[in-house]
Amino acid sequence: MCLSIFANAQEDPKEEVKIFLDCGICDQEFLRQNLGNVQFVRDQDLGDVHIFVVTQRNIIGGRSYEMDFIGKNDLESINYKLTFSTDANMTRDDERKRTMEYLKLGLVRFWIARGTIDEVVVNVPTPENEEEKVEEIDPWNYWLFRVGANGFFNGQELSKRSNFNFNTSARRVTEENKFRLFMRYGENRSTFTFINDDEEEEDFKVFNNNKRLNVSDILSVNDHWFYGFFGSVGTSTFSNFDLFWTFRPAIEYSFFDYQDSAKKQLTISYRNGIRYNDYIERTVFAQDEEYFWEHDLQLGGRINQEWGNVNAEVSFNQFLQDTELYAVNFFLGTRVRLF
Repeated sequence: MCLSIFANAQEDPKEEVKIFLDCGICDQEFLRQNLGNVQFVRDQDLGDVHIFVVTQRNIIGGRSYEMDFIGKNDLESINYKLTFSTDANMTRDDERKRTMEYLKLGLVRFWIARGTIDEVVVNVPTPENEEEKVEEIDPWNYWLFRVGANGFFNGQELSKRSNFNFNTSARRVTEENKFRLFMRYGENRSTFTFINDDEEEEDFKVFNNNKRLNVSDILSVNDHWFYGFFGSVGTSTFSNFDLFWTFRPAIEYSFFDYQDSAKKQLTISYRNGIRYNDYIERTVFAQDEEYFWEHDLQLGGRINQEWGNVNAEVSFNQFLQDTELYAVNFFLGTRVRLF
């Protein structure tokens, strides 16, 4: 079934539903210019409807939206949620138009309760005009490929610098399996010109580059348990690596179901694996190459609510060949709406 709603501004603005749109990713200017029959307010206490929107990345390369419509004042008895998704093929304009259509859809009950429906029109196809539903088959089998590049150049009479980065990625994400592959190449060149004692110009050149390949594969056991591996291989003249590689299996447990993850998350994960470094130049510890056995335990979570959000993470990392070498990291961040 296809449903579209058209709403234009009423002549009497006092009758319009006042909405407070709480959405950090929405195109606020576009919605204000194209959504009529409402008044946008800046203070949530002045609104008749608090529209609280949270999003997260989905398995089709887009975003999953949860849109809570919370009635206030004489409309406080109306509270419900709408959900919808975007995909990787949608443009930014497609995404904001879909957001606006669901805003209109969610506001219908408030318009009816307030009695401002004179210019609200709902179009629904008749049964004989509905196309037969056919299950869509993804011709790419859930694969998503991306390429990216950036760089810059600047120079003066006695110095020049250039930078270039290229990356490409491939991923296939389903409910059962999340596979990601990422490749990156970057280089940085600098040239400095000096005048020696003989008043001759001498160039001092600095060049470094890095190459990296990351691979990860995470499989779902159920709504709470996950397992997989993380691997990487590459080189870096800047970090003194002629070659490095890592391989770490991992296991993770989520305390909340996936459908709740947009508003609350709490996960604990454990990784254990090996790292190999082959150095370009001997290190200060007189090592040309070495292996490291390492493991880490991480607990992290976040909460998104009307009043703001909280993010926290604590992790413990340790080398197994020398347990006295370890690190503990802690992060806590919050944003609270005061007024």
